Amino acid sequence: MAREDRLARIRRAILREWRGGDEPDHPDSRVHQPTDFLAAILKQANASEGIDEERLREMWVEIAGEFVARHAAPDSLKGGCLTLKVLQPAMRFQLEQMKPRLLANLKRAAGEGVVRSIRFSLG
Repeated sequence: MAREDRLARIRRAILREWRGGDEPDHPDSRVHQPTDFLAAILKQANASEGIDEERLREMWVEIAGEFVARHAAPDSLKGGCLTLKVLQPAMRFQLEQMKPRLLANLKRAAGEGVVRSIRFSLG
């Protein structure tokens, strides 16, 4: 193994001398993916909540349960306040009673600080 390391070093030294410098980097080595910068760009533009809002809509059945998800759905997320559109006044009352549990589920699923409060609207 030491012999292989020695031969590899000799080969690199010969190639470096022949080329007049070190071996060039792989062409893709300095290419970055848009996802590397997307979160920072959205945060700077105050638009990062749109991503969280979509995630909440996708996970809503898991967060709220099937019965609640049939009667209420995430409408918007602004400034950490999630607005839920509720179909019936009776369900709105029920959700008001469940608010602490819903908020805990939302924090667990979406992360701390994404949803800080819940508001209900009939519709």
